[in-house]
Amino acid sequence: MFTKDQIKNQYFVGDCKDILLNIEDDTFDLIITSPPYADQRRNTYGGIHPDKYVEWFLPRSEQFLRVLKKTGTFILNIKEKAFNGERHTYVIDLIKALKDQGWIWTEEFIWHKKNTYPGKWPNRFRDAWERCIQFNKQKKFNMYQEAVMIPIGDWAKERLSRLSEKDKIRDISAVGSGFGKNVSNWLKRNMVYPTNVLYLATECGNKNHSAVFPVTLPTWFIKLFTLEGDFVLDPFAGSGTTALACKQLNRNYVMIDILEEYKIMAEERLAKAVQLELNVIGQKKVKSNENN
Repeated sequence: MFTKDQIKNQYFVGDCKDILLNIEDDTFDLIITSPPYADQRRNTYGGIHPDKYVEWFLPRSEQFLRVLKKTGTFILNIKEKAFNGERHTYVIDLIKALKDQGWIWTEEFIWHKKNTYPGKWPNRFRDAWERCIQFNKQKKFNMYQEAVMIPIGDWAKERLSRLSEKDKIRDISAVGSGFGKNVSNWLKRNMVYPTNVLYLATECGNKNHSAVFPVTLPTWFIKLFTLEGDFVLDPFAGSGTTALACKQLNRNYVMIDILEEYKIMAEERLAKAVQLELNVIGQKKVKSNENN
């Protein structure tokens, strides 16, 4: 078994199902990944057929379940594909299978790709969103909601200026969900909690990898579910976007993917990011000396 010092900020080449066998139970605070979608990435993962996807994924998620801390979170970025003229159910089937494996399906976030260009097909329009599905090992897990708060927005100007008596008390949901609201709580506040829809642009700067998500996506979840010094795993790491986010946020990472060329690509991206950071620090020192 590897120690934490041996895996800290490392990129391993191989199948995550095999690599993770060498990592101890309850190691990671967050697992966030975008695995190959059905019939995609044929040159790396062979293009898993939708009918075989759950069977392929479960031995890997079994290891994820083992190496994730009890208070940790697993975020799965995935989307159904159209197959023979209709949406295939492999993502829905996978969710059900993961629940049977022992995962709790806690939440589902929608990544809205705000820079998607137009298009249509005979029976559908262009996809402009993907799922980010949250799974946990138990109902009580680490979550730092204040880390992802956003400006309150223009809605507050009019809505909070005309509060009814009902708005000034905790109004319990009529559907019995247990949720309630007290609109007056947002008076004089500049920051609020976000919704579960993330409006993020797609990644356009990395042309050498077939399935790149933007660094802002793992960044958001890393802030929400980890603290500085925590350990983050991306078992389908590709060109290292999750590692880059971890580096920027002072988290430790473990990346795994099947191709050596992806590791090289990731290391080049990280080296450029470090150099850029050093350049910024150097420029600040020069300006400080000039001011003094």
